[in-house]
Amino acid sequence: MLPDDVDAAAAALLASDWGDRRTWFGFATVHPACRTIVAEDDDGIVGTGVGTRNGSAGWVGTIWVAPRLRRRGLGRELTDVVCADLAARGCRTLVLVATPAGRLLYETMGFDVVDEYVTFERASSEGDAVPEGIRQFAAADVEMAAALDAAATGEDRAHLIAAFAEIPGGLALPRDDGRIAGFCVRAPWGGGATIAPDAAAALTLLRARLASGGPGHRVRAGTLASNETGLALLRADGWSEAWRAPRMQRGEPLAWIPSAIWGQFNHAVG
Repeated sequence: MLPDDVDAAAAALLASDWGDRRTWFGFATVHPACRTIVAEDDDGIVGTGVGTRNGSAGWVGTIWVAPRLRRRGLGRELTDVVCADLAARGCRTLVLVATPAGRLLYETMGFDVVDEYVTFERASSEGDAVPEGIRQFAAADVEMAAALDAAATGEDRAHLIAAFAEIPGGLALPRDDGRIAGFCVRAPWGGGATIAPDAAAALTLLRARLASGGPGHRVRAGTLASNETGLALLRADGWSEAWRAPRMQRGEPLAWIPSAIWGQFNHAVG
């Protein structure tokens, strides 16, 4: 997929109820860590796939097939191409978030379910206020945030954190020693990585996101099902579960800390 393909690819996905992916494709087609592919026939684009290299980990995503061509093997071919490219670029672990239909395919391709993402939602109210100490994320925070992120995810996502550092909505929670206890970095398509090793710090960041949008502003948080303390904390704070999706992996296990992950960039970047 080239930048000139973005409009057609986004229109194809939108027409099949996959949502508006134009901003995502626009980013992925030019970002050096991403590789985007399309399948075409005489009628235009009929399949897409994206792979993102985060150090030795690679994310597979946006595997889409036109409805009229599903169940014919095209989804497997697209996934194979993305996986082969990531392996050629040095990725020893492949990760993806599966739809119910996609999970069956990925299991036949050697992916195993290692956890489950649980997405919560909450709307802000009149009484919500930005907690003390929270400030806007800045470019100067990238190095510290990347170190926290690497410990939490087992991946190298410094390239993403740097790319999104100045997008409005990013937050940092400073510590007394000048470092940060957690952060939220927003992606241009609306997702946001929220990382905090401490659950109280994570809740502070999420409450700041709520308050920053004014009354009625809806915010999503995404944690892992294995983080039982985090699930209980969000429910007690008034967050409601919205949906779940399995996290699947193939290859070497990652040294990661699921309980430190409270939000995702989404799509094929983690």
